[in-house]
Amino acid sequence: MDFEFRRAREKLEKDQKERKERAKLKLERERKVKEEAVRQRQAIEAAQRERRLVAAEAEAKANQLAEESLLAGRGVNFSRILEAVPYEGSGDKIKLPPSCFTELSEQGAFDKGPLHFSLSVIHQEAPLGADSAQEELRKTHGGVLEFTADEGFVALPVHCWSNLFPAATLSSAMVEVRYVWLPKGTYAKLQSVEFGFSDIPNHKAVLETALRQHATLSQGDMLTVNHGVLTYHLRVLELKPSSSISVLETDIEVDIMGPESAERENQHVLKPLILGKPESGVVDEGNYVYYKFSIDEDTWNKISSKDAKFVINLESQTQDGDIDLYVSKHPLLFPTQHQHMWSSHDMGSKALVLGAEDQNFGSGTYSVAVYGFKGTSRYLVSVLVQDVSGQKLGQHAASSSSFAEVDTVECRNCKRYVPARTIALHEAYCSRHNIICQHAGCGVVLRIEEAESHVHCEKCGKAFQRGEIEKHMKVFHEPLHCSCGIVLEKEQMVQHQSSDCPLRLITCRFCGDMVQAGNSAADARDRIRGLSEHESICGSRTAPCDSCGRSVMLKDMDIHHIAVHQKS
Repeated sequence: MDFEFRRAREKLEKDQKERKERAKLKLERERKVKEEAVRQRQAIEAAQRERRLVAAEAEAKANQLAEESLLAGRGVNFSRILEAVPYEGSGDKIKLPPSCFTELSEQGAFDKGPLHFSLSVIHQEAPLGADSAQEELRKTHGGVLEFTADEGFVALPVHCWSNLFPAATLSSAMVEVRYVWLPKGTYAKLQSVEFGFSDIPNHKAVLETALRQHATLSQGDMLTVNHGVLTYHLRVLELKPSSSISVLETDIEVDIMGPESAERENQHVLKPLILGKPESGVVDEGNYVYYKFSIDEDTWNKISSKDAKFVINLESQTQDGDIDLYVSKHPLLFPTQHQHMWSSHDMGSKALVLGAEDQNFGSGTYSVAVYGFKGTSRYLVSVLVQDVSGQKLGQHAASSSSFAEVDTVECRNCKRYVPARTIALHEAYCSRHNIICQHAGCGVVLRIEEAESHVHCEKCGKAFQRGEIEKHMKVFHEPLHCSCGIVLEKEQMVQHQSSDCPLRLITCRFCGDMVQAGNSAADARDRIRGLSEHESICGSRTAPCDSCGRSVMLKDMDIHHIAVHQKS
């Protein structure tokens, strides 16, 4: 009996213990469930709180951007995200979709003056084949050309495109176009990337011509200026009164700095030449090396009085190579084989003498081109003023004494006049040692041993040494093709490109830029005045008269001064 009671009690205690364990586990599970529910509720509340904060911040930021946009746009709130596409255009005028015109018109943007837009990249895929690291997203400004772009797109000219995307070709780019109001600029500090921009005569007028295609300037932008066949890049370092300005109908003070780098490859540079100081150099075949020198008024007065000559010496220091010399007066900065004023093609060293009898020569700045005709050549170039006043006196004395010898006889061989008392001795010696060139119009007296090397060009008849005729034929008689389609020899080509070619570069008398001459002006009066096609259009711009303030076309300003103000 005791055994059964003990077994029953042990079983009861075991059941009670198991029930307690199950109850304890149940309470633990309920506690964990409650804790998990609390954690989930807290997480949900935190997420909801974070979303409310983000929404509040986004709303505040949107309100701030709207206020800033209204402030920047002076009451006009316009912002579009458009896909950017390039188009070949000059300046910074963009093309927008027609819907932008409607939205801007409804807000009265056209009543507030010229339209200016901020252009900023908001999404840019990495260029094809480039690293995954993206470049810093850039921002610039521009005006508007027309509202003819496709919906969802904005067409950017080369200036805006290159400043927003200076890297390689993009596969896709999204741009935010925002209307802004910009103050009129008063000051701009620019830095030239290449050498030679400051060598352009009246280079600020050339810059002004380039800026006529622009509505804005932004700090950090790269401005491209074309001058004839040359292209210069100017970086915008500083602007006033703000970092982005309007350049429409305003006078801007401009400072232009030189490039930072000491050397630039593949760039034409005008190295200075000092009178009497030679400069050495090396030039490869087919390349040019350029120099410049200036003639002041005092030097020109000495030359114009025929007391001095101006000499340009080019001494070749290489036997196997050959070089040519070309000279031009500014504004032609870089003379070439086909565009120059003076040239020398002699074999070996050269000396180009210029004097007052040359109508194209005078005070001013000149460019010298050393051209590598054959091989790699070392040379020495110099310019100097040569005094000839003593030679003039000597020539005068010689001419005075020549009249004293009147008893002369013509030699039957060399056709020179010699004193009659020595004619027999002279003819005997002359007939044995000298021979006259029989070429028509030549008649040069030559030593018999030199006669074989004396030859004439079959085309032009000029006399040369036999070793020089090959170069003469290549330089002067090979046919040359002009860009306008005409084919001429060298001398005719130089004349054609200096006065006849419609593609020749001239300096506009109104804007100061070097432009293509083009065809004749459409206006008959402009043709009588000798204005080119470009000058006829450029001179149609108006400017206020300094005396009366009336707006007068630039090409009529001189007539206005004479007719109205009696100014000569």
